[in-house]
Parts: sequence; C-alpha cells; structure tokens
Amino acid sequence: MLLFKRAALCVALTLSAVASPVLAGAYDDSINAARMGDTSTLSSLLRQGLEADTVDAGGNSLLMLAAREGQLEAVDLLLRSGARTSLRNPAGDSALMMAVLKGHAPIVERLLAAGAPLNHDGWTPLMYAAFEGQAEIARMLIERGAQIDQKAPNQATALMFAARNGHIDVVRLLLDRGADATLVNDQNRTARSWALENGNTDIAELIARRVPDAREPAPSAGAEGERRTLRVLIE
Repeated sequence: MLLFKRAALCVALTLSAVASPVLAGAYDDSINAARMGDTSTLSSLLRQGLEADTVDAGGNSLLMLAAREGQLEAVDLLLRSGARTSLRNPAGDSALMMAVLKGHAPIVERLLAAGAPLNHDGWTPLMYAAFEGQAEIARMLIERGAQIDQKAPNQATALMFAARNGHIDVVRLLLDRGADATLVNDQNRTARSWALENGNTDIAELIARRVPDAREPAPSAGAEGERRTLRVLIE
C-alpha cells in the first residue's frame, strides 16, 4: 500500500510539472534546495508558483526536509510562504518531530511559534526528545503544553523511553513535571523496570526514591518483546 501511495505521489508530481511549464524540472531543485538550505533557489521557485507544501517521493514536505537537516533560514522562508506545520509523512513524522529528533533547538522554537502540533495520535515530539535525551528541547515542549503521559503505539511514555535509554536529566525533568512512573507499556514494563533491564540503575534508584509506589520490575518479555519495543526511527 505504501509503495502504491508513493508511486501515485510521483505520478501526481509529474503531471503537475507538465501542467505548469514554468516549473518543469524544478521539482528536484526544490527538494535539494530545502535539504541544503539554498534559500535563493527556493525563494525563486516559490515566486514562480512552487507549492510550499511540495513533498518528495517519500512523502516528506519541503518544511520537513529543511527541519530535519537543520536549515533554519529555509524553514523560516517556507513558513512565511505558507508551509503547513501540521503535515506528517507516511511514517507519522512532522517537521517538528524531525527537528526534535535531530536536536535542532532553534528550529523547534520556530515551529512551535508557528503553531506546530504537539499532541496527536502515535509518536509525539516529546517522546522523540525523551528517546534521544534532548533535555532542553523536552523542557521547551512541556512548557508549550506537551502531554507528559501520552502513550505511544506500544503504550510506552516519554518517561519510559528516557529511562530505557539512560537519559537521567530527562527522567528528572519529567518526574518534576508530574510524569506517572507507575504506568506500564504493552510488555508490562514500567519506566523503572525498563531502566533496570538496560543497566540504568541510577535512574531506577531515582524513580524509586521519587515514586515509592512504582511497580517492581516485570518479568522480561523475551526477544519477541524486544523486537516490538520501538518503531524504526527516521534516518
């Protein structure tokens, strides 16, 4: 189904280029310009009629590409040109999620100021910040209204991801902001038990001190459970 959607997308883009001679051949240039931060080329194409929400063959918008690559000026240009921050690619990632994942704090700030969605179904920007240990970005997201205990498709929370990956600063931040350490994921793991499974005893001790009624570690779910832990993050 995904391959079919991508093929259909490519066909649509091809037809669009044929229907608008002034932009013929400009599609690849726009994609490269967004990735490389070539605002001169991008600005010229937008003036000629290029849609600010143009997407590549993988369903990534120009804004997503610029955000992922840390191209702040290109992000600003696309936002001024009407690019939508609410768009998500077939994997469910938005421009904000990509910026968070890569640790591009200034771009995260810009996208939040432009109204980028924080809370939605599936994976969220805060989960990505917790997974990668981006403490300051996580703080920024929480201050803008990110739901701390929202659950991912595998029922894990941001606190669980931070605990699993050994990011004690993020764990401390989330606990300070009221994260529920008693919640469990679809493998019956708590943040504390997941921390212990991965050798993060300092985090497990921190959670135990802060949340005395946190559940004891659940039995290991085995290899099958490990395979189901997380979706493959964008490259």
